[in-house]
Amino acid sequence: MNVFDWDGTIYHGDSSKDFVFYCFKKYKKARKNIPKCLFFGFLYGIRIVKKLTFKQKLFSFVKDIEDIDKAVLEFWDIHEKNIHMWYLNMKKPDDVVISASPEFLLEPICKKLGIGTMMASKTDKHTGKFDGKNCHGEEKVRRFRELMPDAEVDEFYSDLYCDTPMARLAKRAYIVKGENLTPWKESKLK
Repeated sequence: MNVFDWDGTIYHGDSSKDFVFYCFKKYKKARKNIPKCLFFGFLYGIRIVKKLTFKQKLFSFVKDIEDIDKAVLEFWDIHEKNIHMWYLNMKKPDDVVISASPEFLLEPICKKLGIGTMMASKTDKHTGKFDGKNCHGEEKVRRFRELMPDAEVDEFYSDLYCDTPMARLAKRAYIVKGENLTPWKESKLK
């Protein structure tokens, strides 16, 4: 099986950020959260609050969107074009996506693409609160092993070396830069 990060890997850009901007632009009621998001973004940037705290404050705007499921589907209607062609050309039904983005955001697009398994940050789509840890770094490995304890990973793809814990599980790992795939640096796997 092949395992993929989502943002910056399969998806060109950051789908969470794109979704936040999309919602602030489309839903006037959600805009009242912009000052809070900027404030907590600043606090996260200077390392006063943790990433999880920032992300929960960022996604708290969802409570001001009447039909979040509809918003997500409309977002993907516009942003599906950001899926890299290299992935579309090689995808398989047993692919696994593992991402720090909210599960409610990725679930519809992964289903549409026929991706067999998706793991992401468990986030309440009505409040923005995370149920557990942000699915990042070592947490990706923990979540993967929890769901698939004996699974063998043939190939792993990511755009960032912070995903080295997942890359170590794979027989082969690749770093993704746009449409270019290059083997993971051995020095990063040690």
